[in-house]
Amino acid sequence: MSQISSSRSGDQHSSALLRALLLFDRGLGLIERTIVAGSILAMAFLMSAHVVGNIVLGQGIAGTYEITEMLIVVITFVGVGYAARHARHISMSAFYEQLGGQRRKALLVLICLGTALLMFYFSYKSIEYVITLHDRGRTSASLQMPLWIVYLALPIGFALAGIQYVLTVIRNLTSPGIWRSLTEQEDYNDAPLPGSDAEGASTPDDR
Repeated sequence: MSQISSSRSGDQHSSALLRALLLFDRGLGLIERTIVAGSILAMAFLMSAHVVGNIVLGQGIAGTYEITEMLIVVITFVGVGYAARHARHISMSAFYEQLGGQRRKALLVLICLGTALLMFYFSYKSIEYVITLHDRGRTSASLQMPLWIVYLALPIGFALAGIQYVLTVIRNLTSPGIWRSLTEQEDYNDAPLPGSDAEGASTPDDR
């Protein structure tokens, strides 16, 4: 009975942790979607208004191209975290896809840990870059907008991506199966290599 109670307690703790992580991830996702979607809509509206102004009034909106470049920076780096959340990032998986079961899962955890550390390091270096821009008083050419505000997107984006990889590690350590992100489970089996006796393919028992 004590073993059963301990097992149930462990399952409840894991379930509570997972619910908390999913809630946290949902909040981060809302922030990312708001920033990315808002930037895209703002860029589309601004460029459209600029074109209409040129055609109708013979004069566009000053600083349009400058603002567009800034918004592209924001979309690019905040989008890093969004891509990591949905496992849409580029991956070199030639060796990974030859493995199956626990070995495949262990390699994925190792990759995510390494990538998370790299993302946090990039975030740290980006903070140093933003501080340098702030200290030097760099501004944009047309609008005289402080550039450090725009480049805050770099440390924020890298930090969001690092958090996603950490969440992926936690999901794989606490849940059965192989998870490419907190909410995206790996749902395909690769064909085994010739002569490998199907060792490279994962099975439900392994996962």
